Amino acid sequence: MENKKNIMDYETVALDEENHALVIIDQTKLPGKTEIISLTTQKDIWDAIYLLKVRGAPAIGDAAAIGIYLAAKNLQTDNYQEFYTEFKKAKEYLDSARPTAVNLSWALNRMEKVVIDNKAKTIAEIKELLRQEAIAIKEEDIWICQKIGEYGLSLVKPGDGLLTHCNAGQLATAKYGTATAPMYLGHQKGYNFKVFCDETRPLLQGARLTAYELSESGLDVTLICDNMSSNVMKNGWVNAVFVGCDRVAANGDTANKIGTSIVAIVAKRYNVPFYVCAPTSTIDYETPTGKEIKIEQRPDKEVVEMWYKERMAPEGIKVYNPAFDVTDNDLISGIITEYGIARPPYTESLQKIVALKNKKQQ
Repeated sequence: MENKKNIMDYETVALDEENHALVIIDQTKLPGKTEIISLTTQKDIWDAIYLLKVRGAPAIGDAAAIGIYLAAKNLQTDNYQEFYTEFKKAKEYLDSARPTAVNLSWALNRMEKVVIDNKAKTIAEIKELLRQEAIAIKEEDIWICQKIGEYGLSLVKPGDGLLTHCNAGQLATAKYGTATAPMYLGHQKGYNFKVFCDETRPLLQGARLTAYELSESGLDVTLICDNMSSNVMKNGWVNAVFVGCDRVAANGDTANKIGTSIVAIVAKRYNVPFYVCAPTSTIDYETPTGKEIKIEQRPDKEVVEMWYKERMAPEGIKVYNPAFDVTDNDLISGIITEYGIARPPYTESLQKIVALKNKKQQ
């Protein structure tokens, strides 16, 4: 009998070169159905990012890199200026899918740099360099998550209770996840963590995705409603909080899934360390503070209709549905990156992290 594939056996994001496609897990169908979809048009890729079929800052960056490579691959011209003009249009189109996660524009800008830096080469050579860069972005994502996991694991001990919000797991990256990386690496070492997952209203990424992938991997995981985090922390069941991040402002304010700031405030009240797991690609020095981070507004129906057989609010009621909130830097115990852990004051420590990254990449 053929063994049933585990969700962790699938690649979150992949390039199918033969069929000219971006291949992803449709995360809107999880956990009830594992559907692998192949996206061949820019409209399909844009929709997949906007509709959260692929989501999580690193995975969005991986998908965008592959997506813009496929757009470039399909351009039928040998003229550099024509090629670059059409490439730029495709880049701006994909970049418009979601505004808050900095990895989307970061990955697309990195791909554009390949085109600009190699304009003396043939179009065929540029296309090959774009393919290599897209693959490199994904491979770096795996390395980054593993390093974040190693640094995060140094902050906890066997048997600890951990809490996370939303999904910053393997389904949000190429492998390991960011916030879940310490959990997976600890599980491999027999740490026997007890993990609490906030359900994460209104899209339930914690319930549908994090609880699913952690349980499929054999971790001890307990699902809680968002409004239960105070209860489990007050009971002393949580020793540390790990969350992901979509953008880090220069002062250390961080944007993550809506409800993250509530967890941070509660953790501060009960003296539970609150750690943000953030690849250096999410650090945005063009954004001085969290106040300047553009917060995506989502459709009303996600709150009042999406998970119900019948509408669960009065017709015509006003709905406020921001996708993210900003956690102030004074609530954050540390920002865990692939080059180390930044501590307050973040205006200084983040610069040191980035300087270390630049030095090692020289």
